[in-house]
Amino acid sequence: MKKMLFVLLMLAIAFALAACGGSDEESGNENAGSGEQVSIDIFQGKVEFKDQFEDLVAQYQEENPDVSISVKTVGGGTDYDPVLKTEFNSGEAPDIFNIGGPQGVEDYREYLTDLSDTKAADAALDGTLSTVKDGEEILGLPFNQEGYGLIYNKRIFEEAGINPDDLLTYEDLEKAVQTLDGMKEELGIDSVFAFPGKEGWVIGDHAANAYLSPEFDQDVMKAYQAETLAFERADEFKRFIDLQADYSVGPVLSLDYSQQVEEYFSLERVAMIQQGNWVYPSIQQMDEEVAQNIGIIPIPVEGHEGSIPVGVPNYWAVNNQGTDEEIQAAKDFLDWMYTSEAGKTAVLEDFKFIPAYEGYDTDKIVDPLSKEVYEYSEAGNTIGWIFSGYPTMWGQDALGSNIQRYLGDEATFEEAIDAAIAEWESARQ
Repeated sequence: MKKMLFVLLMLAIAFALAACGGSDEESGNENAGSGEQVSIDIFQGKVEFKDQFEDLVAQYQEENPDVSISVKTVGGGTDYDPVLKTEFNSGEAPDIFNIGGPQGVEDYREYLTDLSDTKAADAALDGTLSTVKDGEEILGLPFNQEGYGLIYNKRIFEEAGINPDDLLTYEDLEKAVQTLDGMKEELGIDSVFAFPGKEGWVIGDHAANAYLSPEFDQDVMKAYQAETLAFERADEFKRFIDLQADYSVGPVLSLDYSQQVEEYFSLERVAMIQQGNWVYPSIQQMDEEVAQNIGIIPIPVEGHEGSIPVGVPNYWAVNNQGTDEEIQAAKDFLDWMYTSEAGKTAVLEDFKFIPAYEGYDTDKIVDPLSKEVYEYSEAGNTIGWIFSGYPTMWGQDALGSNIQRYLGDEATFEEAIDAAIAEWESARQ
């Protein structure tokens, strides 16, 4: 009898252990249940979803108590790339960090883990991994898809009698801007635009991309491989910059991203800002009613009217200098974030992301900006996202800073463009 009780007890223990093992597998963490704490650091540059991302990390840690994750976010008014390089140079390199396409792969190649064995890599949409591949290796996982243009306040446009669907050409946009400017007091706005001239990336990465993309046939790899550029549409670029600067609250060179989005646009003090769907969470936090009443107007590019730039803004990379346990824990977290039901819900509903992965119910894209971007993408009305093929920091530190010199009357526009082109050529030698 005692022998029988002993056998039954051993079977019960075995079943309990098996059940625990099954729970760990469902959580997506191969280290869970090992009893050994694994700590990983994430260094990311998307300030717009900082709080929501940290909430998801906390949820993951609850489900995986053997994993400790710390998150550091740098962005907005602080350039991410220089701070990331400082982290690496100081010996405090993170386990998970962000890279921006082919130039990021080149800059950090020695630290990049092959992620081809992850569930997320298998689920990535066609084309989203092409810029982070090296042979059969996949060296980054896409954040999401994003699109940008001129974000506008629908109430203000309606009161001004402007139909945003009619604004396709530069002349259309200029006329609308002049109408809004002439009605500032009636509309209760300080100015038409809040143009953040302090932010080199808004000027040199995003605005310039719309006018440089056609020069490279919308192909980021052509931009990445180019030894020089002609900037064939510099005149178009100039008038778009001038329009925003001339009809903006000022002084534009001291206006930063946070002021643009939160202080001016979210409080309905301006009618338009040049930004993308990533601003929605910030606007929603400031004023839910305003957030539900905004849309996107395409940046006017001759021959590409009615299209907006859409692409993958950043990729998650895993540092190959960590221990095997840290590398695996990093992969497990990224897989969980993009392929588990809890993660997918957060990506869609909390982060307000347009997914770059299969297996998502895109009917659940809830915010108006992301819906519009998704519709532009589905219809094929897009401009190539080629600025991730620029030389490292060229958009911000070369083109952006030189256009800032122009805005500050320290250089002519032609001098600014020539100086930026020279820096491109120097970087590619």
